[in-house]
Amino acid sequence: MATDTRASWAIAVVALCTLAVSFGSPYVSIVALKAIAAETGGQRAIPALANSLAWLGAAVGGIAMGQIAERIGVRWTVAFGATMICLGLILSSYGEIWQLYVGHGLFIGLLGNAGINAPLMIYISKWFERRRGIALAMVSSGQYVAGALWPPIFERMIAAMGWRQAMFVYGLIVASVVVPVALIFFSNPPAEMTAPKPGAPKPVTSAEPVLGLPANVTFGLLIVCNFLCCVPMAMPTAHLIAFCGDVGMTAAKGAAMLSLLLTCAVVSRQLWGLLSDRIGGLRTIMWSSGAQLLAVGAFSLTQDEAGLFMVAAAFGLGYSGLIPAYVLAIRQLFPASEMSWRVPVALLFGGSGMAVGGWLAGYIYDQAGFYAPAFATGLAFNAVNFAIIAFLVWQSRKPAKSRRPDLVPA
Repeated sequence: MATDTRASWAIAVVALCTLAVSFGSPYVSIVALKAIAAETGGQRAIPALANSLAWLGAAVGGIAMGQIAERIGVRWTVAFGATMICLGLILSSYGEIWQLYVGHGLFIGLLGNAGINAPLMIYISKWFERRRGIALAMVSSGQYVAGALWPPIFERMIAAMGWRQAMFVYGLIVASVVVPVALIFFSNPPAEMTAPKPGAPKPVTSAEPVLGLPANVTFGLLIVCNFLCCVPMAMPTAHLIAFCGDVGMTAAKGAAMLSLLLTCAVVSRQLWGLLSDRIGGLRTIMWSSGAQLLAVGAFSLTQDEAGLFMVAAAFGLGYSGLIPAYVLAIRQLFPASEMSWRVPVALLFGGSGMAVGGWLAGYIYDQAGFYAPAFATGLAFNAVNFAIIAFLVWQSRKPAKSRRPDLVPA
């Protein structure tokens, strides 16, 4: 079966829609953050931690689920994951603190989105060769589509029936949509070529240096960078609605602002994907990290409604290129046979950064009483990320026989 075909794009669209539904699950607790906090002692760190556990669980579980999907097929891990998300939302809807933590961390994260996100990213990379960057960008936009689509709907649902019932209902929606879609559409991907084409570059092996450094040192720097960039990435997305309430805006306007942020992220991620196919994943990470750095700094300086809408849009436009660019860079730098563990490990560090960022912003708010110190902390994480990535890009410009020649743009 060939790659980069109409069938490839059809599968990519289905994967995008699957992630858009499954990743709606953490946004219920984001939209209901203040309401949940009011029922759990007034501490925002509690629902923020539940949300963080969902991201962390998805990242940790992705390592095992990536391997399992290689053995039994991605359709089964996706169907299983959707069922676990349903159970996690139902458990969380009962409202006790331990139920929120177990429902989000174990069922929504470790057993739920872990079986969907990392396996689908690996799966989609096998359907494409020439347009892998834009395909990965499109599919990974499912998380942003979820963030753009569901918060306004959840805000209405919570206002009409309460956050507990909203969680319960959405859990049933996830299972009833994703399970049959996975079983019907996610067939086996095209077999990867075992013999290189005449004149093709020799694939790098783990024993060879990458970017002038030992392969695993380069990989280690990449995954640390993924963690560092995801800490500030999570802060506005997890706390924007609550932040808007603190500066006098309604929950509906906060949900609209979050939707704007993530809509801009969906659109710009496709542009970042096109760019990454031209300049490579590593340079795309550097440019997107710089854009996120500027936007996080702007959040620290903005309080008025019009300014916040502009900054939210700029943040969405800037940070959206990061995650698929990491996957693409790893796919370009390391052997295809190692993707089933390298990609999930990278997503683990990214998800861990999202978890830490969401929780840390809530913790700093509880200590300081306002969000500016949290955004300043995120800015520091982002600056370190940019410095390391700039170093790796500088390393990639050095002529080296061991460096992958397909990383250099034509």
